[in-house]
Amino acid sequence: MNDVIETTGMILAGADYSEYDKRLKVLTSDLGKVTVFARGVRRQNSKYMGMTDMFVFGEIRLFAGKSAYNLSGIEVSNYFEGIRQDMEKLCYASYFADLADYSVRENMDGRGVLLLLYRSLQALDTASIDNRLVRAVYELRMVMENGVYPGLPERKILPGTASAMKHIEEADIRSLYSFKVKEDVQAELIHTADAYRKRYLQGSFRSLEVMGAMGYDTGMDNTVKAE
Repeated sequence: MNDVIETTGMILAGADYSEYDKRLKVLTSDLGKVTVFARGVRRQNSKYMGMTDMFVFGEIRLFAGKSAYNLSGIEVSNYFEGIRQDMEKLCYASYFADLADYSVRENMDGRGVLLLLYRSLQALDTASIDNRLVRAVYELRMVMENGVYPGLPERKILPGTASAMKHIEEADIRSLYSFKVKEDVQAELIHTADAYRKRYLQGSFRSLEVMGAMGYDTGMDNTVKAE
């Protein structure tokens, strides 16, 4: 019998596979991004029904198969139900998952990105924090996690923006969203984050197209350049 591997993880995506199974994409702290088959979870009496949905976070037990992992068990610590019940937050969260997917590969240390994604979904699920600000902070810190952060823009920016970007760069991820900004600083952070993401994280993200099609205001300005 294969040894069971225990790791912390979050489900980034899932799809039905055969009559009763699901094929999951899971971001883990120890194994990076992995494919996991959840056998029998779509059966009516499965104890794991509902535990293999997108954004489910917890302690996951796996065993290795020939070309992928198989789910042995999961102890859920957060379902993020509030996000799944709010269409706008769901769109943002799906985009966050896409960026995490882009940033981590199999057998890569996924701790930083996993913690960033988890903390950002918590912030997204907090009514007092603007969704657009959460997105800007997440994008900037993700550029940093990918090792391509160029520092402050060469163009002149507001002192508050420079201070906020320094906090985003240096703060422990657990306290990443423990600051407030004025509207003008938030707008500049949003523009800068979008420009940095376009320049330094050059993946194609279907979730962004969905957000645009849904008509959600992301506050982005394509004329801003990341210098």
